[in-house]
Amino acid sequence: MPKDFPRARRVADQIQRELPELIRQEVKDPRVGMLTITEVEVNRDMEFAKVFFTTLGGQPEHDACLQGLQRASGFLRSQLSNRMQLRVVPKLTFVYDRSVEYGMQLSHLIEAAVAEDAKNAPPSPEEDDASVDPKPISE
Repeated sequence: MPKDFPRARRVADQIQRELPELIRQEVKDPRVGMLTITEVEVNRDMEFAKVFFTTLGGQPEHDACLQGLQRASGFLRSQLSNRMQLRVVPKLTFVYDRSVEYGMQLSHLIEAAVAEDAKNAPPSPEEDDASVDPKPISE
């Protein structure tokens, strides 16, 4: 969201709280399994809401879940209208959020780079000193 509009932000936050419960309790589509709503962006005039979600599994599961959510979007919108008591509920657009996958890839790359550095780095003099038992202090 380029500019923060307090009412749009509050509506987005409420949609983000209500939607997972609605999906879990009301949507019977087997394609829509365990998912996490990561973010909701509502535009300034509250006409459209972009709902970002993640799921466990590979690309086929993501695609199937997206199709199920798109199919249920009208139903979810009407249920949100009842729960949120808004005159106009934003039209829901679902988008698979790849940020979690991207974060995991970066984490693995960092771990691999650290392991490679540790393997290739010569031992430092400090490490050599640490491996020798310290002399007991005489009183």
